[in-house]
Amino acid sequence: MKKALIVSLIGVTILTGCGQKEQKSAETKQSEGYPVTVQNFTKAEGAESWKKKEQTFDKAPEKVLANTQPAAELLLHLGLKDKIVGVGAVFGEPDKAVEKEFNELNHLSTDYIGKEMALSVDPDLIYGRGGLFDNQDWGVGTVDTLNEMGIKTFVLNSSVTGGTFNSVYDDIDNLGKVFNVTDKADTFKAELKERQANVEKKLTKIKKDQTFAYLHTTDPAELYVYPANNETFFNDIFKMVKLDNVFRDEKGEVSIEKLIETDPDVLIVADWSTLKEGISGDKMINEVLKNPKLSSMKAIKNKKVYAMDYNYMFGYGYQSLGGIEKLADQMYPEK
Repeated sequence: MKKALIVSLIGVTILTGCGQKEQKSAETKQSEGYPVTVQNFTKAEGAESWKKKEQTFDKAPEKVLANTQPAAELLLHLGLKDKIVGVGAVFGEPDKAVEKEFNELNHLSTDYIGKEMALSVDPDLIYGRGGLFDNQDWGVGTVDTLNEMGIKTFVLNSSVTGGTFNSVYDDIDNLGKVFNVTDKADTFKAELKERQANVEKKLTKIKKDQTFAYLHTTDPAELYVYPANNETFFNDIFKMVKLDNVFRDEKGEVSIEKLIETDPDVLIVADWSTLKEGISGDKMINEVLKNPKLSSMKAIKNKKVYAMDYNYMFGYGYQSLGGIEKLADQMYPEK
């Protein structure tokens, strides 16, 4: 019996030793490459401009709050589902490639979330769209406030003034470093670059840009021209399909009279079909085409009114490429 007991104890010791080795191995792998410092951003309460601010990570974040759906979908492409503890602003066209995983996440709200709700999931990283890092009811808190609480932040490069679609690639690179998933980041980035190159290749023979204006409204009877003056990401993505925002230099309000007088070649409207009781893109287009106030415009006469999902335009993520691919097919079917 003593012999059996000794053998059993030896077995337990071996198993314990193996377990400890595996744990140490996992911890070593986790700590490889850390600390990691990435260049990011901050903006003081009430300020208009962003400033650079470094974020240093001693290890990969374990509990991430994504303040929008597009931000969460990017993490899913990097294999980080288990790191996401909550998602705000759950609306917009889903990315079919990660839709199943996204639906299994903790959806906090279909609207923008406030600081209290963001903190309720006890995150060690709050990440996503820059404009939502604010102390207002719809914001998750300013970068500096959150950092003072010991919570790391990651503002998408694409979502600050000066951001372009290429900024998405910078975000993917930095997230790959922060979470120690550079291989997956490189793979996903290569997929996106190939898709972007395909769009550019299809449209190489189109030498002249067309002008466009964006009508931001959820009710086609209430027309509102959004000039997108500081929206560098927004203006950049439309350049992919040879569209130039005719009001990008306008700092004030643009009246419907000025829209008609300027007479851009194309009108873009938002598709709200993913929202509860939201209006579909097709209905928005039809209502705008029938609006008697706009009947003299060439975009109406030539039926060059197109709809895009809101997140394709203002999600500041890789998803915009999907919207541009669809728009390219609608605008230039022969290509």
